[in-house]
Amino acid sequence: MARPRSEDKRNAILDAAVAEFASHGVWTTPTSAISKAAGVAEGTLFTYFASKEILVNELYRALKTELAECMLADWPEEADPKTKYRHIWDRYVDWGVDNPEKCKVVSQLKVSDQVSDESRTAGMAPLLKLELLAEECIGNKLIRDQSLPFLGAMMCAMAEATMVFVAQARAKKERLKYRSAGFETFWQGIAVI
Repeated sequence: MARPRSEDKRNAILDAAVAEFASHGVWTTPTSAISKAAGVAEGTLFTYFASKEILVNELYRALKTELAECMLADWPEEADPKTKYRHIWDRYVDWGVDNPEKCKVVSQLKVSDQVSDESRTAGMAPLLKLELLAEECIGNKLIRDQSLPFLGAMMCAMAEATMVFVAQARAKKERLKYRSAGFETFWQGIAVI
């Protein structure tokens, strides 16, 4: 009779995968390095994830869900669109600064052809509110009429650039200044003037 799977072991494997992928790259990291970092036998890793590809896809979904939950926490439902975008921006930048390894892995995975279309769809599902916000803003001519993937990619690229400066800043005032400047630059790029 097989032992029941442990959520703690599964999470240890996912955490080890983040650390190893951030250090050595997603596709160059062997599963043996992940299992060693997780403190489990390699066979145990394959009990939880039948292949590296499955591990990568489940990690992608978990990280995208975590990020979405962070960005949508305390959502300002009644706020104006710019305030809603600022809410998303601030939480994304803060998440990236607080979780540099996870952010690095997400950046690698979002351009990987090893992440399935199903995983990409599942990863975007929690962000439906953001898609609806963009469509509403485009419809009301508040932001430029660009494809949603393009707008999302621009936001991610500019937020990730901002994260670098926020992370390097020593004083809280300076960190907030960079986060705000990054947002204003992004907003000016998408807003209809």
